This record gives sequence, C-alpha cells and structure tokens, in this order.
Amino acid sequence: MSDSWQITSLRGGATAAIASPDLDRKTGLAQETATRWFERRLSLRSPLDPPLADRPGRPAKPELVPPKAVTKRSLHTAQGRIALLHSIAHIELNAVDLALDIVARFATEPVPLSFFDGWMTVAFEEAKHFRMIRARLREMGADYGDMPAHDGLWQAAHSTRNDLTARLAVVPLILEARGLDVTPSLQAKMRETGDLETAAILDVIYNDEKGHVAVGAKWFRFLCARERKDPAATFQQLVRANFRGALKAPFNDIARAEAGLTPSFYRSLTSTSSA
Repeated sequence: MSDSWQITSLRGGATAAIASPDLDRKTGLAQETATRWFERRLSLRSPLDPPLADRPGRPAKPELVPPKAVTKRSLHTAQGRIALLHSIAHIELNAVDLALDIVARFATEPVPLSFFDGWMTVAFEEAKHFRMIRARLREMGADYGDMPAHDGLWQAAHSTRNDLTARLAVVPLILEARGLDVTPSLQAKMRETGDLETAAILDVIYNDEKGHVAVGAKWFRFLCARERKDPAATFQQLVRANFRGALKAPFNDIARAEAGLTPSFYRSLTSTSSA
C-alpha cells in the first residue's frame, strides 16, 4: 500500500486501520499489517504508535440507528437480499475493527505472540469478507451505506474495553458464534431463491467464522486456566455482567463444539422465549 510505510508496529498498524474512515484503506491496512506481522517484519509495539480512538473511523453513511429500527425484508425479493447483504457487510466491517481492537487495545497483555497471530488472521479474513460482500452488493446495483445500520456491535466492544477475558466472552463467543447459528439457514434460503453467488460467499464466511470462534475459545480457555478459573462458569459470569439480554436458540451445537464452545458454556444463559 502507498501508506504502508506509516505502519510502525503491529499495534500502530491496527490502530491506523481502526481510525480510517476510508473503508478501502481500512481493509487494506488491516491486511497489510497482518501480512507484515506474519512475516515478522513488525514489532508488537512502538513509541510512535498513535493513540487508540474510542470509536472506529466510518464514512458518512450508513446512518446508525437503534437495532429495532433496521427493517427486515423477504429474501424472496432482490431488495430483501440486498438488505440482508447490507446488514452482513455492516457486521463484517465491525468485525474487522473488533479484531484489530483486541490486538491494539490489549498489546501490553502478558500473552504469547501467537495470540496476536490468531487475531490478525481474524482481521485479515474479516476484511476479505467485507470486500466480498461489498462487491456482491455492487453487482446487485447497491452499495454499503445505502441503508441504515445499527451500532450494537461496537457498544459490546466498548463495554469490555478494560477486560480481555470479558472481551473474548462477548465478541467471539457470543457475537461471532451467533453467525454459526444463523448462517446455514441463510445459505439454504439463498440457494432456494437461485442466488448461488451470494450462497457461495456465505460458504466462505461460515467456514472462516468457525476458525474465529475457535481463536476466541482457545484464548478464553488459556486465560481461565492461567487464573485457575472454570471456563464455563467464568463465561456465564462475564456474560451476565457485560451482555444485555439472554442468548437465543436455536444453537448450532456441532459447529460451536468444533470451535471449542460446548453447550456447558451457553445453555444456562438461553432465553426461554421462542422469539
């Protein structure tokens, strides 16, 4: 990238990517920083690192509204599929910043370097997902920013900004794991409507997301073991303290277990409502 010389360290590159309101630059910086980190061409931290902002950089659109104000449309119409893709693009964009934020915010934590390898892999892949979804939106005559979106994902990050274990509980083990629950039915619906291009993109995202939940589960268990805490009980305690509302079934128990997130973690937190 033309401005890759500005990347002074892993934390510096992650911070610069988070701050950028230009989404091509944001995703490019995320992937460039990841690549240079994997090649061990960057230090973890530098005195030249810019300060970490409270909020990620964003373009003027989409307008951010409360979650209940985001309308749902039928996937059997082109406009409905565009609305779904727009919401997924918004989730993936937030996921880029969330992965980068774990790296930048917790760069002074006493964890192995492989912790940062895992989260920069997540950041790289989330950037790939955002670009794939945005390209598909453009093929359908739309673009990211055309519709309102909600801000709930970043609020979850903000509430756990001072506690790495809580961040891992809420972001990968609740928010990312939710993607494992809902994506298979979306893939099936896209195939039913004949939108095989979107279904193929969702296949890539679904397979990558299993790995992202696994990264979260691995390091959550690592931190619990270091503090001699029971992982499932600690997860439940942190979720009750940091996450609004109950977790909603149905759960993709098989995919979650493959990622290291067994039912003992989340069953007792389940909503009794069928909504």
